[in-house]
Amino acid sequence: MGQRQAAQSARRAREFEAFVAGAAGRLLHTATLLTAETPDDNPRARRLLTLALAHTYACWDRLRGEDPYDLARQYLAARFARGAWHQHGAFPRARPHAAGTLARLAPQERLVLVLRLYEGVAEEQVAALLGLPTERVHAICDRATATLLYPPRQPTAAVGAKVAPS
Repeated sequence: MGQRQAAQSARRAREFEAFVAGAAGRLLHTATLLTAETPDDNPRARRLLTLALAHTYACWDRLRGEDPYDLARQYLAARFARGAWHQHGAFPRARPHAAGTLARLAPQERLVLVLRLYEGVAEEQVAALLGLPTERVHAICDRATATLLYPPRQPTAAVGAKVAPS
């Protein structure tokens, strides 16, 4: 029985290594978008990825035909949401040290936008994952998209000289 368990363990390890080789890059990019870090300086994203892969490995034998990528992505999103909620309460605006393109979005907006547009997850699935109504997910996605497409204008200095009254 020891050889059989060793063979199963080796097979499991090979399957998981193949999964990681194919999925880790995309999952890291997703995590980097969520954390609004830059790709070359993304410690929070790397931590999220490590936790998601560890969770996926722990569940590997129980997947029973489920998509391991979907499981890892769900865990990554849930962990990000929970961390943002617990650290800052109710999804505040972006963190001051975030420097990525999505940094101007609130964490919840980033989460919805990344899942919907980058990952292609249906509104209904995002709503179920976050415990929100589908209409709310749609509104959050629309607002986040508008914020990125039409950023607020920066105040400009007054142009021209004062005109003296005559």
